[in-house]
Amino acid sequence: MISNADTRSFDIVVVGGGMIGSALALGLSRQGWQVGLVEGASRDALLEAREPASMVEDFEPRVSAISMASQRLLEELGAWSGVTESRHCGYREMIVWDGDGTGRIHFDAAELHARALGTIVENRNIVRALFRELLASEVTLFDGVRVRSWSRTEGVELEDGSRLAARLMIGADGANSRLRQWAGMPTREWDYDQQAIVCTVRTAQSHRYTAWQRFSPRGPLAFLPLLNESLDDRFCSIVWSQDTPEARRLMALGDDDFQGELERAIEGELGSVSVISRRFAFPLRQRHAKDYVADGLALVGDAAHTIHPLAGQGANLGYGDVRALLDEMKRAKSLDLAPDDELVLARYQRRRKGENLTMMAAMEGFKQLFARDELPLRWLRNAGMRWLDRLGPVKNRIAAEAMGLVD
Repeated sequence: MISNADTRSFDIVVVGGGMIGSALALGLSRQGWQVGLVEGASRDALLEAREPASMVEDFEPRVSAISMASQRLLEELGAWSGVTESRHCGYREMIVWDGDGTGRIHFDAAELHARALGTIVENRNIVRALFRELLASEVTLFDGVRVRSWSRTEGVELEDGSRLAARLMIGADGANSRLRQWAGMPTREWDYDQQAIVCTVRTAQSHRYTAWQRFSPRGPLAFLPLLNESLDDRFCSIVWSQDTPEARRLMALGDDDFQGELERAIEGELGSVSVISRRFAFPLRQRHAKDYVADGLALVGDAAHTIHPLAGQGANLGYGDVRALLDEMKRAKSLDLAPDDELVLARYQRRRKGENLTMMAAMEGFKQLFARDELPLRWLRNAGMRWLDRLGPVKNRIAAEAMGLVD
């Protein structure tokens, strides 16, 4: 490991302090590792209770559907209580249907003897809760500064000129991970030629603590339930994935016309819809690193894999990475192994790569299935959805796996 008078040395340095990187840094520190965390945003910005009031209800457009498994991890890290102090909405039901047919699946937490299928949380509220714990921990935080370069021999150089060395460097720096690129780690990726439109809406009717998802050949539309401070249950975050030309057309519409399109797309399930925030559109691209680990480097979260948002599993896959890497680092600690031990990192990759690929393949298959418009295929998928909805044990097993209730 590099060591000189101008270099700070750690066991592990995590680059990227978002929802995934901050959770991992906190968990590693609790195990007794000396941990540094590098985050481009300032701690003050991350701890702010509110962003500038640019929206009527000031909901963040980026939300995550946190599974029970991810919730347990955040509880163990001491952050979940901070999450629930801010706005959040547990959803008890999920209704998925084919917009071109009669197939419909209804998932209900009561059938699983659970209080909720998951919780919709604004991403910034999760980060804020984690940073509150981080600032009370032994993690050394380098905030408001970005990484300029990294190599195995030279370590990390920050933009302010300081250097950090570690036995293990962890890339939690997002889909366009610079650490992954500097390490020359190849990815398999393709463009969906779709964009995801996100915004916050208010509906005439209650969302009934239900996540709604309608599929169409041009892409899925999700209405994810939100609650404001007054517990008004008529707010939703929408994620509308559409082929790029259609997404551009929708983004060019005025609010009234866009609202009309939304009401038709959701088939009037929640009554009239009012857009109360800016609209954002993000290009969709699937990406998977061929390897999650290299000499002295491990990737987690979006740095290792990005997935189509149709099932809302991106954050949960990232927290699955965190759980597995924490398990392997705890095991390494107990065996007095270095954090960059090849076998330790290989075990992490083996645990996560197969599960992530399986989920990504399933989501790609789902997307392709609903993108096809041939009449026989439409009949088959609608019949299949109706059959699955009636097959309670199988349907509930699928829901339990998505919630992380199945080991």
